[in-house]
Amino acid sequence: MSNSYDLIIIGGGPAGLAAGIYGGRAKLRTLIINKGTVGGMVDTTREIVNYPGYIHTSGPDLMSDFKKHAESFGVEFLKDEVVSTDFSQDLKKVTTKKKKEFYGKAVVIATGTQPRLLNIPGEKELRGSGVAYCATCDAEFFQDEDVVVVGSGDQAIEEGMFITKFARKVTVIVLHDEGVLDCNKVSAEKAFQNEKMEFVWNSTLEAVLGEDNVEGVKVKNLKTGGSSVLPCQGVFFFVGMIPATEFLKESGIKMDRRCYIPVNDLMETNLPGVYAVGDNRVKYLRQVVSAAGDGATAAVAAERYIEELEAFQKNILHSEKKVLLAFFNAANTASLEFTALMEELIQEYGDSYKLVKVDMATKKNLAEKYGVANAPAVVVLDKGEKVKELECSIDKEVLAEQLGKE
Repeated sequence: MSNSYDLIIIGGGPAGLAAGIYGGRAKLRTLIINKGTVGGMVDTTREIVNYPGYIHTSGPDLMSDFKKHAESFGVEFLKDEVVSTDFSQDLKKVTTKKKKEFYGKAVVIATGTQPRLLNIPGEKELRGSGVAYCATCDAEFFQDEDVVVVGSGDQAIEEGMFITKFARKVTVIVLHDEGVLDCNKVSAEKAFQNEKMEFVWNSTLEAVLGEDNVEGVKVKNLKTGGSSVLPCQGVFFFVGMIPATEFLKESGIKMDRRCYIPVNDLMETNLPGVYAVGDNRVKYLRQVVSAAGDGATAAVAAERYIEELEAFQKNILHSEKKVLLAFFNAANTASLEFTALMEELIQEYGDSYKLVKVDMATKKNLAEKYGVANAPAVVVLDKGEKVKELECSIDKEVLAEQLGKE
């Protein structure tokens, strides 16, 4: 099937691209579906100085290198938006906005985050007509005009300084007391020294004003409760990010109250073969370097999951005989001795049963699938369905009796 892949990655930011690099290198047929510019939010970052090996680069340049690296391993790219998913089967389905369907043995969710809206009057109505969320994209349209920036974190202050290269004046609306910004100290010092930047303290925005284009903003002082109008031609909002996981609400993937996806150390979600990486997952640090690490981890985990899935289909699901799934712990002597006993026993029952040994340390998905918590353990399967679990006795006759020897 031309629309069938080993690995499908939803999102083409640094996490998705890194997953693609590792997936492609592992000889997995890999597809990255990305609705916007490859690189995601990083592609709008004009300066990066903390990515290992790059003393100074830009977001577009770094992401271009990521993409070229992925392409060198045969990774395919599709510009489209995933609108729905079906993760209920071993072969997972994703459907795009252009009504295309793709199937993957494993799926990595790397959709990142998107700007949070204040949802104040005029914000949505004037978006694209003076209201903006990306300085790198839109700052040049405000040449010699007055611009308002909402927010005081790293993104707000750094983007605000970039806007001063074009705008006549940039006024930053800050919730906190005078002199208190949420950004790093270096950026704060640079902003305070920038002659084009001004600050309105203890304040928030109540509305964006204007008919066809932004003409000003209504600012509320949080201490006095008073409101005032500040004339401007542009408003940039930098008030935080929200995970781009709306399309997953009916997928069965567990999310926290903010719609971020919890994962374990292998980037696994609660659904087998589905992984979440980068800014859309629950995590402490949201940076390019940590996103890339997430992607690498997920791709390696997905590779092993696919190997396990294919082995399951070949050795268990399509077996003409009933299968004795023998779980063992290589670090436990008793477990190894029991496995050896099962190998002896299968010589007598080879016509009726097929023995498949499973190392609990490397095949945990099979253990979870059949409810096995400890080794040794033996599960009898018929076409993949659990028939029963044997009592793990070291007495060969007891085991033989359980298998139905007369």
